[in-house]
Amino acid sequence: MMKTNYFTRTVLLGALLSGSYFTQAQVDSTTYFRVQKIIEQTKASHAPDKRLKLVELAQSDVSTNTYTLQTSDKEIQQLLSQDLNDVQGNFLVKLLPDESVGSKVYGVVNLSVANLRTKPDHAAEMATQVLLGAQVDILQKDGGDYRVRTPEGYIAWVPTSSIVALDAAGIADWKKGKKVIYTAEFGRSYSAPNKQSQRVSDLVYGDILHILGEESGFYKVAYPDQRIAYLVKEEATGLEKWIDTRRPTPQNILESANSMLGLPYLWGGTSVKGVDCSGFTKTSFFMNGYVIPRDASQQVLHGDAVDILDKDGNFDAKKALQNLQPADLLFFAAGKNKRPNARVTHVALYIGNGTFIHAAGTVRINSMLKDAANYDDFQTRTVVAARRYLGSTDGAIQLVKENTYYTK
Repeated sequence: MMKTNYFTRTVLLGALLSGSYFTQAQVDSTTYFRVQKIIEQTKASHAPDKRLKLVELAQSDVSTNTYTLQTSDKEIQQLLSQDLNDVQGNFLVKLLPDESVGSKVYGVVNLSVANLRTKPDHAAEMATQVLLGAQVDILQKDGGDYRVRTPEGYIAWVPTSSIVALDAAGIADWKKGKKVIYTAEFGRSYSAPNKQSQRVSDLVYGDILHILGEESGFYKVAYPDQRIAYLVKEEATGLEKWIDTRRPTPQNILESANSMLGLPYLWGGTSVKGVDCSGFTKTSFFMNGYVIPRDASQQVLHGDAVDILDKDGNFDAKKALQNLQPADLLFFAAGKNKRPNARVTHVALYIGNGTFIHAAGTVRINSMLKDAANYDDFQTRTVVAARRYLGSTDGAIQLVKENTYYTK
């Protein structure tokens, strides 16, 4: 519980009424603001993106000069402890995961699609999604929610009912088991090896389950919570085989992108149930064996730059047609015409001949050329960058087979 505002008001009120606590009030408030300054400086230098690294004031009591800070990064924990040495007060700098999760610091998604939110609240903004069978790190528990870190390093909150929490031995068992990946767009698992049996759950492309055997044209599978079900064999394949057969070529990535044409836009969506703009590009690459950064403002920081702007920083259609290649990523900033260095807010995949595919209302195709019937004026006027992921050596663009959250 945050006590700072209450205690600051209480101490200052006492100072005004009697004068006896005036000096202590100055000390307490000064310490609080010094702590806040250290946090902000640390964020700026070592954790500029709170979606990937956390630096937070978890608890504060100004009346006793007692503060608890928390971070998801060990190096930052050490830096904060050093910076606070010269500050008067009682400090604890915790490294997540904390005591709220005990030894179960690993989790496996147990729903076809788990919805992650910015706060531990069902009404909070949806931040992203993670698919069935994906491993996450469990950092913290708050009531009925876990704070988790996803395979691409994204930190957000998810209901505990969406995750099976495991200790080191449990996650080792999950990782060593033989697995199957669901490869149809949508479907279901069954309680028996026939399509007339009861549904166990829905499934979407990319869901992963333990495979126990085969029976009558079905895979017998186990969920992370040990439910048993059956999958139609034609709708799934072995995970290792799927990984080995991924060919991340421009053609294959665009074929995956085109398979999502018409899907509804869903803020935070990263599945074939619905996608936002960066969830769409992320899913297009995942279908071809890549794990890439989650959000557009993160994706623009990686890969190899492609020159598509003139000397004044405005979109140059001639340059774009010359330099862009299929499956390059185009980035847009909604506030570009209002302020310099506007934040990237949209991303699309380039197809060729001036066209691009993106999630905007629905997954659709538009053109950057003014004489085209599907010209999209707003998106073209706000283009700020282009990046090439295929062939890049950037470590943030990672093959699934090299990501330990998916492999042994």
